Amino acid sequence: MKKIAAILVVVVMAASMVISCTGGTGGLIGMAMPETHVMRWVKDGNSLVEEAKKLGYRAEVQFGDADQAIQNTQIQSFLTLGAKALIVGCINDGVASVIEEAGRGGVIVIAYDRLIQNSGDYDYYITFNNFKVGQLQGQSIVDGLDLNSATAAAPKYITLFAGSPTDGNAFFFFDGAMDVLNPFIDSGALRVVGPYPRTSADRANFQRIATENWQAPIAKTRMENLLNADARAVTLDAVLAPNDTLARAIIDALKADAKYRNNLPVVTGQDAEFASALSIKNGEQYSTVFKDTAKLAEAAVLLADQAIRGQPINIPGAVLAADIGLASIGDTGRKVVHAYLLDPILVTRDNLNVPIDAEFYQHHEAVQLR
Repeated sequence: MKKIAAILVVVVMAASMVISCTGGTGGLIGMAMPETHVMRWVKDGNSLVEEAKKLGYRAEVQFGDADQAIQNTQIQSFLTLGAKALIVGCINDGVASVIEEAGRGGVIVIAYDRLIQNSGDYDYYITFNNFKVGQLQGQSIVDGLDLNSATAAAPKYITLFAGSPTDGNAFFFFDGAMDVLNPFIDSGALRVVGPYPRTSADRANFQRIATENWQAPIAKTRMENLLNADARAVTLDAVLAPNDTLARAIIDALKADAKYRNNLPVVTGQDAEFASALSIKNGEQYSTVFKDTAKLAEAAVLLADQAIRGQPINIPGAVLAADIGLASIGDTGRKVVHAYLLDPILVTRDNLNVPIDAEFYQHHEAVQLR
């Protein structure tokens, strides 16, 4: 009896070790996020892990330090560990080689908030309606400057910034914003200072306003150069900034110029980062776009779970891009993947409570914002 009891103890211990290693019965989901210098990716990574564990999966997140070679190595590690699914916020299309490897192995791949371009080896993309993100940024400029009352005789002045040219979302953000702003530029009520790509299809000029790897120092230096050159003879009324990290860097450059120290232009943003929410509360940054990334993480993991189980895909709160005429959002250049879109929300000082009420911030941060 003692011998049998001892064997049972060993079996139980072995079983508990397996559960401990896997974190559940569902297997491994690997999350590859692009970097940590934009805080939203840290939050997203943590949320993805939490959501996967809720569904019984073992979950691990790695951050690529904005280096595609590093991220590729991390993804290969997930494959070696036998991952059933990968949720990938890529850095650039250099990720395609390991996505091909994953596809050959039958691993589910979900492009997370960034389309994996130049790849035909995966089927799913989940993000927010990024064209609408840009439209909201453009509309906040219209509202902030009261452009509907502006005239060619007394125009408003704007300069344009775009995100990383290696991030497909940057093109949708910009095109959405220009969809709103171009009619005012055409009428003369709004004048562009510096390079003016009418759409991202003007690749030469888009490259001139793009910000490699979303690096804040690059945006700050470009703003400083604009203030000393093209914008020297005018007073800027607005800056189209594609995300909060760049918006704050642009504002830093503006505040160092005596012309703007007490009269900042309307500056847009995106991601509802705490530092930018505080800036909005203090009357500096004008707006941000809130994308509830906790909901995006929940939706991404649900998508992975349904795909792993071979179930029909049904993501509450998301629409299939093709169903609303935006199938091109899922065009990788090699195939059109199924793109699922969540809705973004424009946030200004008037509705700063929206991300607070969604518990997007830590408690001590929310207290500072109220």
